[in-house]
Amino acid sequence: MEQLNVLIFSASFGAGHVRAADAIIEALREKDPNVKITHLDFGTFLSKTFNSVVKNTYIEVIKHTPKLWGKFYYRTSKIPPNSLLQRFLNGLGRREFVKFIQVLQPDLVICTYPTVAGVLAQQRLKGILNVPLVTIVTDYAVHSQWIHPGVDHYIVGCEGVYEGLVARGINPQSIRITGIPVSPKFEWKLDRQKILKRFNMNPNLPTVLVMGGAYGVLGGAKWICKILSETAIPVQTIVVCGNDEKLYKALDPLVEEGKNPVVRFGFVRNVEELMSAADMIITKAGGLTVTEALTKRLPLVIFRPIPGQEEENAKYLEAMGAGRTAKSEEELEKIIFHLLKHSKDLERMRRAAAKAVPGRAAELAVEGILQLLENRQNTQRIG
Repeated sequence: MEQLNVLIFSASFGAGHVRAADAIIEALREKDPNVKITHLDFGTFLSKTFNSVVKNTYIEVIKHTPKLWGKFYYRTSKIPPNSLLQRFLNGLGRREFVKFIQVLQPDLVICTYPTVAGVLAQQRLKGILNVPLVTIVTDYAVHSQWIHPGVDHYIVGCEGVYEGLVARGINPQSIRITGIPVSPKFEWKLDRQKILKRFNMNPNLPTVLVMGGAYGVLGGAKWICKILSETAIPVQTIVVCGNDEKLYKALDPLVEEGKNPVVRFGFVRNVEELMSAADMIITKAGGLTVTEALTKRLPLVIFRPIPGQEEENAKYLEAMGAGRTAKSEEELEKIIFHLLKHSKDLERMRRAAAKAVPGRAAELAVEGILQLLENRQNTQRIG
């Protein structure tokens, strides 16, 4: 059998797209250790200035003017494929993409970022790209940016996204519900007590994980840690600051003098361990973070979800019973203390998480992708 050659595109406009791609890569290598994989950032095909401006603008908007992002998200959620905006987006980096793919000659292309999927889908329709194109939807909501007629196969996280794609004209046979792919390490059963002891924490205390993402977009993280460190309820807190150095330093007093223990980290690569150690997570509602927590059967409390995809992801969580949403500090405080006092409610949320994400998402996604490739090859042989 010839060596399988796979090209994967993600984007660093939010770490979730990259993590989804990495999960697929892990699962592909598990299936075929000899597979050749090229993983690229969509932004590298744009000018450095344009890429930097877009990325920085996105981060600043979601941090400081999230309502503006929400308006843009909802106003563009149903634009048709032939709209002026979509035609512009489909032209981004087009020549560079085509040249690169012609040299690489992959057997298939996988996209975890919607804009690049649109660019390549257009080339697929024109016959310029002649290999299967797979899109992995990394949210629990349907947006027009994920929907492109030239895509051969969709990997989606839930029934609602499947139904949304079908309602917008996508062939049901080209959609596979697997769950959003996360690294297989989130499937591992880890010893909570050993992890907490390694962090010099008490294995017998309820543990809250506070996580704001790589860019520190969880507003109020310091305040959350403060109320947890001062409450009369016995509890301990793990906070992941990501690249937010200001937040990390601001936690000095709580770490050193807090009534309840607070342990902090900067950027981490062991999120699966931290989630295994926690009884609940307070976080943003990014598609990958939500799915990783659900995979670990970890109840979620979403604080001030950003209007748009995060808001939709939070709605999905609440509908499944695996998460609660707080839109104000007062509401968040009530939810946290209620859950700390009522362990049965946390247990119900854990069971709901298990139903929402049965597991093996990356493995199932790869099985569907390889089946698509096998069907295409069989068709070509017959033809």
